Amino acid sequence: MAEAPIVVVPKLEIEGVTFPAVTSPPRSSSSSPLFLAGAGPRGLEIGGRFVNFTAIGVYLEEGALRSLAGKWGGAAAEELAGDEHFYRDIVAGPFEKFTRVTMLLPLTGQQYSEKVAENCLAHWKAAGVYTEAEGAAVDKFKEAFKAETFPPGSSILFTHSPSSSLTIAFSSDSSVPEVGNVVIENRALCEAILESIIGEHGVSPATKRSLALRVSELLKEFGGAKEAEVEKPVEVST
Repeated sequence: MAEAPIVVVPKLEIEGVTFPAVTSPPRSSSSSPLFLAGAGPRGLEIGGRFVNFTAIGVYLEEGALRSLAGKWGGAAAEELAGDEHFYRDIVAGPFEKFTRVTMLLPLTGQQYSEKVAENCLAHWKAAGVYTEAEGAAVDKFKEAFKAETFPPGSSILFTHSPSSSLTIAFSSDSSVPEVGNVVIENRALCEAILESIIGEHGVSPATKRSLALRVSELLKEFGGAKEAEVEKPVEVST
């Protein structure tokens, strides 16, 4: 079987924050850099106006295209954007994912981790999948953020491994360190972090739309290259 085509995508700029076309995450299991699958802001309406708090970029390894092509190849961006199963297949897919959350406004580590932990626990308990292992993973997650503060421009970095480990790293700017600050071995938490962003109740609809648009185009190019049985770059212009 031929290897996946090289993925060629442009960088994206969200609220003045640049997300490069490719990046190599901390503790990566992928043999090549991951490509930018989508990016967007996360915000809330406050006092009648919408305020963006963070800019989020989601990266995938090349193998994601092969994994998604059978079910979603040829689907229009609008179809993908309206189907939560598409996003679930990304969250739970057997390929590496990397999420970068860059601050537009200041935030403390405790504020961030408490909210994420609250959402995860509520979801797990409602689904009846909460165990002591999940509780321990959340405690370790909150401890990793306890002493952290995030001024504008700083970043929280998550590497979601196919083996279900979650690597957490911090950056004072948009750079990506070679190693993470902490690794948590728990599938539920590893998936829940990305699920909270692009899942059914994801906090960043803009990132979801960006993913649907870019991945739709990439899958069409991937399918064409596969049918022609030639190795050529898979490109997306948006």
